Amino acid sequence: MKAQQLKWIYLIILALIWGSSFILIKRGLVGLEPMQVGSLRIVFAAIFLLIIGFRNLPKIPLHQWKYLALTALFGTFIPAFLFSIAQTQIDSSVSSILNSLTPLNTLIIGTLLFGLQFKRIQIIGVFIGFLGTSLLILNGAIHHPNQNYYYAILVLIATICYATNVNLIKRYLSDLSPLSISTGNFTVMLVPAIVILFSSGFMDTIHHVEVQKSVFFVMILGIVGTGIANIIFFRLIQMATPVFATSVTYLIPIVAFFWGMLDNEFLTFVQLIGALIILFGVYLTSKK
Repeated sequence: MKAQQLKWIYLIILALIWGSSFILIKRGLVGLEPMQVGSLRIVFAAIFLLIIGFRNLPKIPLHQWKYLALTALFGTFIPAFLFSIAQTQIDSSVSSILNSLTPLNTLIIGTLLFGLQFKRIQIIGVFIGFLGTSLLILNGAIHHPNQNYYYAILVLIATICYATNVNLIKRYLSDLSPLSISTGNFTVMLVPAIVILFSSGFMDTIHHVEVQKSVFFVMILGIVGTGIANIIFFRLIQMATPVFATSVTYLIPIVAFFWGMLDNEFLTFVQLIGALIILFGVYLTSKK
C-alpha cells in the first residue's frame, strides 16, 4: 500500500482510538482518583509495550535516551495526569474539543523552538482557533455553573506538551522504529508511575467492585488508547509532517462527541459554534 494511502488509514484508526479515550477516562474516574487513573494508564501501557518490544531496547543508541525521556515526559506522562484531573470538572466531549488545539500549538512550538516556517494564513488560523477556544470555555462556564471551567487550562497545557513531543520526535527520533520509541518512552515512565500509584492509596481500595470496574476501563485505555496508539502515532509522524500527524485532532472530537451523547453529555449551541471555529482555525493552521 502506498505511503499516501497508509497515512490516512493510520489517521482514521488513531481518531477512533483516541476519540474513545475520553469516555474511558471518565469511566475510570468513577472509582479511581485522577492520579490513579493517570499512573495506571502508564503502567498498563508500559507492561504491554515491554512484553512486545523489550528486544528493541538494546538497539536504542545511548545518546538518544535523553530525547526519549523528554518525549515520555511531554508526550504521555504530564498529559495523562492533566486530562484525568481536568475531567473531574469538565465533560469528556469538551476535553476532546480543546485537545484539537494541538496542531495550532505544534505550529507555534515548531516556529519558536524548531525553526518551522509559517505563512500568514497559518497565523490567522492560530488566532481563530483561540477565539473559538475562548467562546467554548466562557459559554460552558456560564451554562454549566456546576463545572469549574478553569480546569480547561489543564487541557490547554496538555496540548502544548503534545505539540512539543511531536516536534521533538520529528527532529531527534525519526531514525528509530515506532516500537523502539514507544517501548523506550514507557520504560522511562514505569517506575515513577508505580511510585505515584502506590503512594495514592490504591492498594487500600482495590477490593471494591467499583474500583475494579474502573481499573478494567483504564486497562483498555492504557493498552489500546496509549500503547498501541503511540506506536501508530510515531509511525505517522515519521511518514508525514508534524502538523499532519496532529491533525488527527480534527476527527477525535467527532468520535468523542458521539460517546458523550450516549453518556448524556450535550453541548450548548454556542459551544458547538465555538468547536466549529476551533476546527476551522486548526484547518487554516495545517495548510501548507
